[in-house]
Amino acid sequence: MRFKSLNNKQINLLIDDTFLILIMATLACCGLIYEYLLSHYSARILGSVETVIYAIIGIMIVSMGLGAFAAKKIKDAFQGFVLLELIVALIGCSATLFIASVIGFSQTLPQLIADTYQIPNDVLLKGDFLATLSWLSSKLPYLFAFILGFLIGMEIPLIARIRETVYGQRLAHNAGTIYGADYIGAGVGAAIWVLFMLKIEISQAAALTASLNLIAGFVFLIRFKEHLKHRMKLIIGHLCLGVLIVFVFIFGNHWQKQMQNMLYLDKVVYQTQTTYQNLVFTERLLGGGYDPIYNFYINGRLQFSSLDEHIYHEFLVHPVMQASARHQHILIIGGGDGLALREVQKWNPEQVTLVDLDPKLISLFKYPEKVLPPHLSDKIKHLTQDSFNQTGVKVINDDAFIAIDRLLANKQIFDTIIVDLPDPSHPDLNKMYSVNFYYRLKNLLNGDGAIVVQSTSPFHAQSAFISIGKTLQEAGFNTEQYHQNVPSFGEWGWSIGTKRGQTASQRLSSIDSLTIPTKWLTLPLLKGAFSFNKDFYLNKDKVKVNYLGSNILYQYHQNAWEAETEFAN
Repeated sequence: MRFKSLNNKQINLLIDDTFLILIMATLACCGLIYEYLLSHYSARILGSVETVIYAIIGIMIVSMGLGAFAAKKIKDAFQGFVLLELIVALIGCSATLFIASVIGFSQTLPQLIADTYQIPNDVLLKGDFLATLSWLSSKLPYLFAFILGFLIGMEIPLIARIRETVYGQRLAHNAGTIYGADYIGAGVGAAIWVLFMLKIEISQAAALTASLNLIAGFVFLIRFKEHLKHRMKLIIGHLCLGVLIVFVFIFGNHWQKQMQNMLYLDKVVYQTQTTYQNLVFTERLLGGGYDPIYNFYINGRLQFSSLDEHIYHEFLVHPVMQASARHQHILIIGGGDGLALREVQKWNPEQVTLVDLDPKLISLFKYPEKVLPPHLSDKIKHLTQDSFNQTGVKVINDDAFIAIDRLLANKQIFDTIIVDLPDPSHPDLNKMYSVNFYYRLKNLLNGDGAIVVQSTSPFHAQSAFISIGKTLQEAGFNTEQYHQNVPSFGEWGWSIGTKRGQTASQRLSSIDSLTIPTKWLTLPLLKGAFSFNKDFYLNKDKVKVNYLGSNILYQYHQNAWEAETEFAN
């Protein structure tokens, strides 16, 4: 009934206004996805997840403010808006491809120069121009964050001016209406990112988001064509960019992977993106009848090498199993590659419960023949000894911080607990190196059992290593630490604790030989692993315990590896 009382002009005004508000909500949706997309991708390739994500989002927010100020310099709001959406769509769909290309080129250029001038492989070319190029390439994500944020920040002022032009007067609630649409659109964008975009390839997510910008600009062009100059050129521009976006959607993933593969020393033979992480297998052919070496990476960080993973996993598993009085029920936190599980099964346990967040990671190692190339699948089966498919294995796909509460509620008790998590390079991981986490694990452990925790490098991250040991001690365990050189990682360490009675090393000192056969580990080697160099623990009192929410360990770890990176450069 209300529409019957409106004349044609008022109806057209209402349609135009509704249309502009919907466009604003759509652009806000795109803007938030670009924030998440760029920060997520940048964290994946630059490594320092938390720092990069917050920096990217912060830069985009600041640059959006600057863009809002700069929008007043655009005289023709209609013409400026259409051109703006063309530019945003172009940069949005191509940013990650450009970043991957430049970073890949900067990583491979030293090897190209070495090959051209026959420079020995052991001579690293990292100085002067190459160091500058590498540094600049690592800053590209921040540059694109600034540019995209600046352009996105211009959208709200332009839409506000266009609304007032359409109405022919200043609007009392213009800002409130525009910002309301902006906030709602951003919320929709967040939902789309979590529920859909995270499950597809990054280049496809970028292309789909850019297509929304392009469609919004094109529909705006058609609706307000009487306000625009050079309409045919703008239409051609939209069509050409549309073709580019289609190409990026179809071929961008392949191109991006090719560029990203340059970041690895060896040939990438398999790569996939799960909801939680990026998984990569690489292959190094040795020739001469030797087996290839396969490396497995998560988010660009090496998790194991087929060359020496047995060293790491034997030192992780067998000391704690040997120190435990019984071996019927074992809990593994992490270890989604099944290699720690393989070592545990040598002790013939009745049941092994493994908790890992990522079901796709588990599936990759449980059924490698379904997704991996045949030669890689055969190698993985050989490495894992089909550990996930043995009797008595129970897999829980959940956040371990939450999952252990369910185990406690079910009154489950374990003879041995093995914590094989990635380094605390992210606050979400930091909580699983806290007193709170270890204390709850203590309540899951038999009185004569033992626990071991992967504890990063005592050489490269000494304070982080010591902090893990002190944190385990604070949770009530009789704690010791030990270390061993793993060629792929360098010097590596573990923290081991018993609940009551003798310490692990005291229990090990009473035996004459290891109970099970090993490939690398010997009893003398193990006993010697508890010895550290002179003054290693000299500043132990200054190292803090990692309480839940303190992020102390995360800071120790980040500071150590950032200093290591700066030294290497």
